[in-house]
Amino acid sequence: MPSNDARSLLQVAVPTAVAGAVAAAVSAGVAGGKGALGAVVATIVVILFMGIGLVVLQRTARSLPHLFQAMGLLLYTAQLLLLFIFVAAFKNTTVFNPKAFAITLVAATLVWIGAQARAHMKAKILYVEPESDKDEKPTNTRAKS
Repeated sequence: MPSNDARSLLQVAVPTAVAGAVAAAVSAGVAGGKGALGAVVATIVVILFMGIGLVVLQRTARSLPHLFQAMGLLLYTAQLLLLFIFVAAFKNTTVFNPKAFAITLVAATLVWIGAQARAHMKAKILYVEPESDKDEKPTNTRAKS
């Protein structure tokens, strides 16, 4: 993974993990150990889903730039659908507190999206590819006589 990709992934994963830790502490205070477990599981799910999506999107942007926007929209829609499926699947679980899980899932997703927007705004991304020297044509061409 190139350093820019790792840096952008780190800039969004760390705030999400911190939000998950805060949610786990709050859930532990409100719902006990099962609440903390639900918050931790939700945070892990968000970091995995959104992290995989970010890596796929970055590789798509590099290899197929003409599909970047469509791929981004499709990817975010699929991620949100999968997160809703997770909430529905674990709605009646007894392993952890489903309310803490659902609230943390939504909160961690919002933190991820906000951190990703912030990282993108702070990134210095070229919108035009600079020309290299080998692509330039010589400027001193004389007409042959």
